[in-house]
Amino acid sequence: MSKGSKRPAMAMPTVEEDKAITAAARSDPDVQPLTPKQLKSMVPLRTLRGRPKSDNKKLLVSVRYSPEVVAYFKSTGEGWQSRMDEALREYVEQHRAA
Repeated sequence: MSKGSKRPAMAMPTVEEDKAITAAARSDPDVQPLTPKQLKSMVPLRTLRGRPKSDNKKLLVSVRYSPEVVAYFKSTGEGWQSRMDEALREYVEQHRAA
């Protein structure tokens, strides 16, 4: 292992070993090579992770609320932050200058 690395060094196969590995893989009837169409449709896994992108972008801010307000919304269960956002949106709509 190299200094600072926790992974062992990877030994690459020789040209002959690589040919033998490729031949063995191609001779396996259960494994077929990917078609160019399949290869083109592949995307890195990291692009599939996480929450889908939203058209309704939100801002990350730090706000202080009274404990009673936070306790109330949290007591409503999962999604309490979205409900708080909706309550604030309703307030804005009702008080927006016409």
